[in-house]
Amino acid sequence: MKAEIISIGTELLLGEIVDTDAAFLAGQLPLLGIDLYWVSEVGDTETDLVEVLNRAWQRSDLILTTGGLGPTDDDMTRQAIAAMLGEKIEIEPSLENNLRQRFRQFDMEMPLTNLRQASVIPSARPITNAAGTAPGWWVEKDGRILVAMPGPPRELQEMWQKEIQPRLRGRSSSIILSRTLKTFGLSEAAVGEKVFPLFTSGNPALGVYAKADGIQVRLTARTESQEKAAKMIAVGEASIRAVLGESIWGTDSDTLETVAGRLLMEKGFSLAIMEDYSGGSLVAAITDSLENPPFLKGGLVASSSEAKIAFGVSAGVISRYGAVSPQVAQAMAEAARVLLKANIGVGITGLQEIAGKSAGLVYISIADGKSQPVISRPRGKRRMAVAALFELRKALISGD
Repeated sequence: MKAEIISIGTELLLGEIVDTDAAFLAGQLPLLGIDLYWVSEVGDTETDLVEVLNRAWQRSDLILTTGGLGPTDDDMTRQAIAAMLGEKIEIEPSLENNLRQRFRQFDMEMPLTNLRQASVIPSARPITNAAGTAPGWWVEKDGRILVAMPGPPRELQEMWQKEIQPRLRGRSSSIILSRTLKTFGLSEAAVGEKVFPLFTSGNPALGVYAKADGIQVRLTARTESQEKAAKMIAVGEASIRAVLGESIWGTDSDTLETVAGRLLMEKGFSLAIMEDYSGGSLVAAITDSLENPPFLKGGLVASSSEAKIAFGVSAGVISRYGAVSPQVAQAMAEAARVLLKANIGVGITGLQEIAGKSAGLVYISIADGKSQPVISRPRGKRRMAVAALFELRKALISGD
């Protein structure tokens, strides 16, 4: 089954919003054994839409459209699909009743323009939109399937999970399984040199991608049975782990925040953090990913030597080694651990540019009684937080 995604909206072409819908759907289709061949973006012009839809209808078995199902004059998806198929749009009374009832629930009068959201063509079956007012369309004709979905990501994702994915499951004879291994500390080229020679047949297929939290390796197996695909993935993963070793920190939906947090909770450890240069980015990364993490005692932002001293760092250490040094990072980690009565402390100090020292230099220290400060050169605060979490995870594992 050849699939195609058409993202609809002039705002996409103007760069006003990022097309996250297409990325979401592209990640979902392989789970159904469906191959994605094309992704297009088109504005809210009926003639352009009809042209793009006609091309997709000629070459694809499954066409997924996103956007253009709203109530305003520039929402042209329904009209374009009707024109492409040569069918007439009519108001469906049951859809109109549902819409009016929805507005009544919010004590609002429904504008007449919303009636276009209650329209269908003979070939279309409406798809329930539990999160919004715009029903989708399921069109099945001439051996092809066209699915029109709303643009707002929350509406699209809920409709996909509840309504569309179940209808598509089993339509493809292939089984596709994938596994993503996440690494840190190696370059994209270095990872590629190690893993690509292991897979020469094309099945399982291999992809290497640079992400904010490191380099990811995606292994994808295609076969006729779930059992065989799972075995291919398991064998391939073992081969990758053999060459990448400790640089692998997680898989699939893992984040470094959740991986490190899980290890801390399993060991019953608490964490305290003191940050310079990063401005609290490590604490923010943890609390953004984990709501009220039970292991986090707190974070201290020490942007000056005076603040470091106030939090318990020795003035003599700062004077002797300088505020940006492995010794001060270690002292910060220990001071945070003691002050906040935690099992483990993390200290981070760095600089953007100072005469005689490299730009972007960061020292990360884990106060656990064993680890040594680490020199890192992350680009940006998010990258710095990733480096610190990776070192924290490594320290927790080495303590087993």
